[in-house]
Amino acid sequence: MINMDKNLLFREIDTLPIDCIAEVFDFVGYIKSRRLKNIPDTMKLSEQALARDWNSPEEDAAWSDL
Repeated sequence: MINMDKNLLFREIDTLPIDCIAEVFDFVGYIKSRRLKNIPDTMKLSEQALARDWNSPEEDAAWSDL
């Protein structure tokens, strides 16, 4: 596999014709959905409940030095 970073990928996307962007977007969605299928249901169900605690200014401050 090619060793690449996001910036290289973004540069490649920038060279595509505008009519290809929707196809790239669809492919990214496909990759994300494929990965989500491998996550146990219990993790998916707990994400929303845990997000209430995690997504707060207090949590951001507590983890800001990492």
